[in-house]
Amino acid sequence: MTATSDRPATARGADADAAPARDDARLDVAYLEKILLGRWAELRAAARATAGEPAFWRVEGQSKEVHREHVLEQMRLLVDKRQVWRAYPERLGGADDPGGNLAGFEELAAADPSLQIKAGVQWGLFGSAILHLGTPEQQDRLLPGAMDLSVPGAFAMTETGHGSDVASIGTTATYDPETEEFVIHTPFRGAWKDYLGNAAVHATAAVVFAQLVTKNVDHGVHAFYVPIRDPQGDRDEHGRLPFLPGVGGEDDGQKGGLNGVDNGRLHFDHVRVPRTDLLARYGSVDADGTYSSPIDSPGRRFFTMLGSLVQGRVSLDGAAVTAAKLGLAIAVRYANERRQFTGASATDEVVLLDYGTHKRRLVVPIAEAYAAHFAHDRLLDLFHSVFSGEEDTPEQREDLETTAAALKATSTRFALDVLQETREACGGAGFLTENRITSLHADLDVYATFEGDNTVLLQLVAKRLLADYGKQFKGITPGQMARVVVERAGDMALHRTPLKRAAQALADVGDPRRAAGHLRDAETQRALLTDRVETMVADVAQALRPAQKADPETAANLFNAHQVELVEAARAHAELLRWEAFTQALATIDDEGTREVLTTARDLYGLSLVERHLAWYLLNGRLSAQRARTVTSYLDRLIDRLRPHAQDLVDAWGYGPEHLRAKIASGAEKERQDEARAYYRRLRASGDEPLSEKSLRKAEKAAKRSSLATRH
Repeated sequence: MTATSDRPATARGADADAAPARDDARLDVAYLEKILLGRWAELRAAARATAGEPAFWRVEGQSKEVHREHVLEQMRLLVDKRQVWRAYPERLGGADDPGGNLAGFEELAAADPSLQIKAGVQWGLFGSAILHLGTPEQQDRLLPGAMDLSVPGAFAMTETGHGSDVASIGTTATYDPETEEFVIHTPFRGAWKDYLGNAAVHATAAVVFAQLVTKNVDHGVHAFYVPIRDPQGDRDEHGRLPFLPGVGGEDDGQKGGLNGVDNGRLHFDHVRVPRTDLLARYGSVDADGTYSSPIDSPGRRFFTMLGSLVQGRVSLDGAAVTAAKLGLAIAVRYANERRQFTGASATDEVVLLDYGTHKRRLVVPIAEAYAAHFAHDRLLDLFHSVFSGEEDTPEQREDLETTAAALKATSTRFALDVLQETREACGGAGFLTENRITSLHADLDVYATFEGDNTVLLQLVAKRLLADYGKQFKGITPGQMARVVVERAGDMALHRTPLKRAAQALADVGDPRRAAGHLRDAETQRALLTDRVETMVADVAQALRPAQKADPETAANLFNAHQVELVEAARAHAELLRWEAFTQALATIDDEGTREVLTTARDLYGLSLVERHLAWYLLNGRLSAQRARTVTSYLDRLIDRLRPHAQDLVDAWGYGPEHLRAKIASGAEKERQDEARAYYRRLRASGDEPLSEKSLRKAEKAAKRSSLATRH
């Protein structure tokens, strides 16, 4: 069965109606669109419809001041829809549905990333900190204002001097038992809270992270609910309410993107808050100053508190994938309509997407976007299982933290790369603001560094991989460890000498199709991707073994010397997660044609990773030269097979004109091309078409040759 998209018909190139190279498989767009909506299909569809409403669209060209107020009004509209409350308790009007909440929240990126981020600050950071770090009494008291936006809030964790290293922040909260208050203080300039959404203009309260000190003991970072502005005060000329005594701040000003979010700085000069406004789920202080916590270990307590706020990374992963899809949907539709240069035909110009370079720059990212989509779906399931309480165990939380870090780091980088590539693929038209891509790129830029700098997140993932690797050897005797090292050396010798590569070459000799057949096998792809991760982790682990018995400085230097390899191993792990998610998703596709097309896309993604890291596979003896030579040629074959399906693959993401909002993706380019082609057809038919100088000279030369031949 073949289903077509309900979007405007689009030219697909000269071979638009031809069967794909493999067979006559056809992708069912409506079926796939339904599948891609996922577990929370109705919620995601409703949120996507909201993102398509003009009231929620970004208005290009607004000043930051106007943009900020526009986004605040959009937030109030979201409150009326109540769809941003689903993660909150039913007793307060929510739905106790953390996964469904995020599934819908991510779709706001299609309306305006500024709206998604400002909503994320209010309900995903400020509100969620109260929810996950507060007691039930504190939730009942403080959450209603955060939920209905009567108390716009900031999430004051990051400091000017400490971004990723939250444990080292300088702000202090010192307990005064005489008044039963905490004194929030910023002791130096580097401890100012910085880059805080809502802080510049709109926030009247903040969740402030500070070092909790009581009885002259520092118990580490905790969160405090702190009013920062007087909601009854008079606004200044910039529309800002006055700060409360002891609170100060600044506007971060114009940014490279996300200017609908009022980012700012806050500092505190001995600001007093009641003891009851310490968010006390994981640590509390009695009236006399005695500290207690259900978690004895300060380190585990700190990571538990921060881990409860992991949803920011989860949502950024989904929003980044959404932005990449939007860029690809715009660029593919344009490439299917835009014509440039004549090819086989002397009169008809070639559709851009029929060029080999253009196919590669767009079709390969489409395959990766599908891999990223399915990986995010699995991450959402994991997030929901933990935060709904279905399976909230330390192991599940650790898996969630690691997976969110791995996918957020790679999807945000992928989105930026895709948006740059799609901008270039659309030429000068892609650089126009009206065609959306440059604005998306500007807004997504900071996704690579907030909610965890990507490089730092990948180091977190690498440390988990090393820890898991080390667990294999827990309790192992020195003699057993020696055998492991010998076996590891033997494995390296096997793969890094010609023996292994020669075996591959002999198997493939005389028939390149054998090499290609080997590479398209799913188990081969899995083995290649898995082996790369395992080998890289094992190599780094062996290199870091001396650090176990070294002094701290030597150990730190050794770790630092292998930081690049650690990050690469973590990135390889994220790539494997995506490939596995894509492969598992294929088993859920019932429509045969759709499954076949997506299997080709999965193979394209897997082998694009092998091609990307081909030097590693060759240097480590995992591929023979002959087999390696077939990777790129086979990738090109897969790209050709997917070419007829490119438009259907992006249409199945479900983003219509109301989401793309780009003139070059509106059908206008096809109208221009059709008008031009019709004009030249009429001109040729009329006989009034001027002769080109080139054809005239060719005719003159032919006549001259004929005349000479007649004379002789």
